[in-house]
Amino acid sequence: MTRTPINIEKSIKKNRTISKVMKLLLSSITIFTFGIILFLLLKILSKGLTTIDFHFLVGLPEEIDAGGGVGPFLFNTFYILLISLVISIPIGLGAGIYLAEYAKQNKLTDWISTCVEALASVPSIIFGLFGYVLFVEVFDVGLTVIGAAITLSFLNLPALTRIIEESIRNVPLSYREASYSLGASKATCIITIILPAALKGIFTGISLTACRALGESAVILLAGGTSASDKMWDFSLTGPGATLPVQLWYIQSEALVEDAMKIADQSAALLVVIILLLSIVLRLPFMFKKK
Repeated sequence: MTRTPINIEKSIKKNRTISKVMKLLLSSITIFTFGIILFLLLKILSKGLTTIDFHFLVGLPEEIDAGGGVGPFLFNTFYILLISLVISIPIGLGAGIYLAEYAKQNKLTDWISTCVEALASVPSIIFGLFGYVLFVEVFDVGLTVIGAAITLSFLNLPALTRIIEESIRNVPLSYREASYSLGASKATCIITIILPAALKGIFTGISLTACRALGESAVILLAGGTSASDKMWDFSLTGPGATLPVQLWYIQSEALVEDAMKIADQSAALLVVIILLLSIVLRLPFMFKKK
């Protein structure tokens, strides 16, 4: 039995109505979610950003008196992040290239991929406990910058490896075929063709893992401790490794200074600004790149 023109017209109107309702619903959810995030960001920034000065950024913390700064914690934040990225990026890049280009599809590689995905979802406190046992109990080096950095690199590796692997797999097969047809070796193809084509995805992965690592507190708390050096610029790898997120937790929960709440608000606002700026800087080279 064929449909009459009237039934077809009703069906079209019904589908259009459903599409409009779905569009309105999804738009409302998106606007609501974005509004909550924007409200929280503005709340954090308005409470702490307006009172931040140069002394707060470079000054030493106070144990009892008001007016202390976060200089050593701020330095440790970038120092530990840099060391962890230096460790995790080459390993993650190598593992991603191997899984995407060299590993044969069999039960072993499927098991490895499953393990990588599982590790990427493990709570950070588990990595922190692992770092504590490894560096404090086994190697007896204490809570240090290097222990915190290596533990943080363990946390970064699974997600970074997975993102790099997927970025390389998403490069069209025609790129590889064209390279091989010109007589290029597999290594040459990877270095000159595949990696440049996957560079945007790789940088996105680095940006995500770096921003996540920058805000981590559980890993640093257990592997680096709650204290920092008494100097602003301390490059010692065996010194205490507390960072800005750890200092934020400590000042909010256990500090004795009079202006603890003010310092906590300032630290939270500073951390948000740093993460936003880092995310923008790492993606900036691709924002204005022509497709």
